[in-house]
Amino acid sequence: MTGKFAALPLAFALFSAQAAFAAVTAEQAERISPGLVAVTWSDKAPVDVYMADRPDAAMSEAKLVADDNRKGRIEVPADPADRPYFILVDTKDGARVRLAERVLPLDQGSNFRDLGGYPAASGKHVRWGRIYRSGGTPMLSEADLAKIADLGLKDLVDLRSSEERVLAPTRIEGVRYTAVGYSMARIRGQTAAPGTDEYMHEVYRVFPTMLAPQIRIVFEDLLAGDGPLVFNCSAGQDRTGFTTAILLTALGVPREVIYADYHLSTTYRRPQFEMPHLDVAAQPNNPAVQMFAGYQRDPAANKPKPLYDSQQHALLEFALAEVETRWGSVEAYLDKELGVSAEDITKLRAMYLE
Repeated sequence: MTGKFAALPLAFALFSAQAAFAAVTAEQAERISPGLVAVTWSDKAPVDVYMADRPDAAMSEAKLVADDNRKGRIEVPADPADRPYFILVDTKDGARVRLAERVLPLDQGSNFRDLGGYPAASGKHVRWGRIYRSGGTPMLSEADLAKIADLGLKDLVDLRSSEERVLAPTRIEGVRYTAVGYSMARIRGQTAAPGTDEYMHEVYRVFPTMLAPQIRIVFEDLLAGDGPLVFNCSAGQDRTGFTTAILLTALGVPREVIYADYHLSTTYRRPQFEMPHLDVAAQPNNPAVQMFAGYQRDPAANKPKPLYDSQQHALLEFALAEVETRWGSVEAYLDKELGVSAEDITKLRAMYLE
C-alpha cells in the first residue's frame, strides 16, 4: 500500500486520463462567489464554452458564454440558486467535455458532491447529475432543500447507524429513502484504543461486511435507473468513501482517481452541519449522544482531519485491502458479496458513462 495518492496534483489525479480522448483536459468548475463560477481548463487550441441548465442538455439547448478562448479560464455569472452545467468544445478537433461544480454550494450542508466527470472504462466518463455522495443532511436550509429538489433525486440510501438516523434525521423529502439498521457499537466495538492507527484500520476493515446490505441497495437502485441517487453517512467520508470506491471501481474509474475523490472530503466537509446540537443531560444513557456531543465539545473536531494514518497511508486502503484479502478483488466482492454480476456491471456502464 502506498498511501501517496493525494500527493498527486488534483487536476492530474482527477482528469489526466482524459488526455488520450479529448484535447480539453484539467477542466474544473468552481463557485468563487455566490453569483460567479470560474471555469478552467487546459488546451492548446481555442475553446468555446457553453452553459446549460441540465447535465444532458443538447448543444442546441446550451448558451455560448465564451468563444475562441485561449486563456484557459473564464468567470461566468450564475444565480446562487442555479446549478449550471458547461460544455467545453475544442475548436480545432471538436472534442467536447462536460463539467459542473464538484460540490453543491449549500448553506448548511456538508460534503454534498457530484461523482460526474471522472474518467472511466473504455475512455468514457461518469455522467454528471446522476450519482451524488454526501454527509448528513439534518440542518439543510430551505434554500438548500430547493437546490436539492432541482436535482430530481429519486433515491436516498442512508449509510448511517440507527442511532445517528434518530439523532439527525435527514431533511430531504419526496425521495425514496432506504436504510439498514445497525448500531454504532458495530463500528466502535474494536479491540484497539480509539485514536490510534490500529483502531482506524480496524474500523475500515469492518466496512466491507457491515456495509454490504447498504451497498447492495445502492447498486439495485442504480440498475433500476429510476433517476439520480444520493448516498450518505454523517461525515460523508468514511462509510461513504468506501461505498464510492466500490461503485467507481465497478464503473472502471482508475484507483488513483478514486483516492483523489476520497480525499476531497477534507476540503468539503463542514462538521457543524452534520449533526444538530446534542444535549447530553437530556440523554445521559445514550452512548451515541455521548460520543457525538464529545465531538461537538472538541474545537479540533470542527476542522476535518486528513484521511491518513500516522504513516501517511490513506485509511481507505485498509478497507480495500480487506476486500482483496477476503474476496480476491473488488470484482469478486461485487459478484460474491453484493450479487452484482459482470452483466450488471456492463449495464451500469452503459447507463452511467458517456
